[in-house]
Amino acid sequence: MQEVSAFLDALDGFLYYPVLVVVLTLAGLYFSFRSKFAQVRLCFESVRIIAERPADKDAVSSFGALMVSTASRVGTGNIIGVSTAICLGGPGAVFWMWVLAVLGGASALAESTLAQVFKQKDAKTGHSYGGPAYYIEGIIHSKALAVIFCVSLIATYAFGFNALASYNLQSTFSVYPFYDAGTTPLAIGFVTALAAGWCLFGGGKRIVKVTGVLVPVMGVVYVLAAIIIMVMKIDMLPGVMKMIFADAFNFRAIGSGIAGSCLVYGIKRGLYSNEAGVGSAPNAAASANTSHPVKQGLIQMLSVYIDTILICSATAFMCLMSGAPISKEAAGAQYVQQSMYMVLGDFGPYFISATMVLFAFTTLLGNLFYVDNALAYINGKKMPGNLFMSFFRAVCAAVVLVGALMPMDTAWAVADILMAVMALINIPCIMAGGKLVFLALSDYESQRRAGQNPEFHASSIGLDPEKLDYWK
Repeated sequence: MQEVSAFLDALDGFLYYPVLVVVLTLAGLYFSFRSKFAQVRLCFESVRIIAERPADKDAVSSFGALMVSTASRVGTGNIIGVSTAICLGGPGAVFWMWVLAVLGGASALAESTLAQVFKQKDAKTGHSYGGPAYYIEGIIHSKALAVIFCVSLIATYAFGFNALASYNLQSTFSVYPFYDAGTTPLAIGFVTALAAGWCLFGGGKRIVKVTGVLVPVMGVVYVLAAIIIMVMKIDMLPGVMKMIFADAFNFRAIGSGIAGSCLVYGIKRGLYSNEAGVGSAPNAAASANTSHPVKQGLIQMLSVYIDTILICSATAFMCLMSGAPISKEAAGAQYVQQSMYMVLGDFGPYFISATMVLFAFTTLLGNLFYVDNALAYINGKKMPGNLFMSFFRAVCAAVVLVGALMPMDTAWAVADILMAVMALINIPCIMAGGKLVFLALSDYESQRRAGQNPEFHASSIGLDPEKLDYWK
């Protein structure tokens, strides 16, 4: 196990530095400069679009698609991911998460715009669907690469991310006296796997409905709790800001061990949290009914900011301003719970545990939204039969149990590696489709300047309308 863990750590380190650091930076700068920093210029425009409603009342609105992608993004990464980045990489990781969010906003705009351009129509329901597999096939003209992407997405979300969510869930109980490292993870993993399996097989519809309501509420309550702590400790804000920036630009420390530096941890945990450029959110973006692809691109860009600039920052400032000691041993739920305890007393750790249980459980189920889309593409754009899906869901439930028993380093390394593979396939493909993105953006902005509600036609960016299901 030690040899496997060492191999995973080495591969993880290589994929993020130098490979993914370079790829994410180049993609972010490319889309930022070519779009004239649309992710900054059009922020208010993205907020305006949220209020729009589709002409078809039964169709998925832009806001609805935003909620799906935000629900997937907002989860354990916003709490435990940030804690891990600070404890293992240093406070400067927060700054590099911000940088990744701003650059990633441009990539998110591009990938979701392309998902809208190449989305397809469901013959039975009349609703739209799509994602990276469809724009990879449309831009690169390689169904084989699209299938490889789908396989990597399934491996990432059904296995890597769900195993990590399960580990994160059980780890929140490690601060309590009843926790036993030999038996508690097994017990929690078993119960969680049963509950997840029950929901996956259709028996837990009420649980899914209730948690679907509770999670957004808990997310708002969590941010408010973090703000309350920040207000109570407002005198520490200048020192915390100085600490973040000083550590972020401590190049001597970064250079001495780049794989474990604040730069790499900021990129790892920022990418895990906001998923900009990974190729997950386009699956949700393609389902929206909108008059112009760029509208949904701007909406998904906003989701990245909500995730990282708002929620991840809330966690970071709450922890750093609480005065809780930063240590590698506290990495994960423990550091956040210590921070809450320092200010709110015994209530703090219980609140974090409740939040994590809800976030982690809905993440387990929400991840499979993307997986179903990938399975359908591989199976000729239709869902596999009931027998296969029953077997697959049983395996997904088993992964939840295994994830609860994994060591922290292994759980994070597996998730990081699989996510990196997705990004390394998706990012070059959206860069290859960059010309279409910039033409669509120019078309959108020219119509807005003319005082129109932008409407898109495939021919306006040089695409053959007959080869697309929409935009004719």
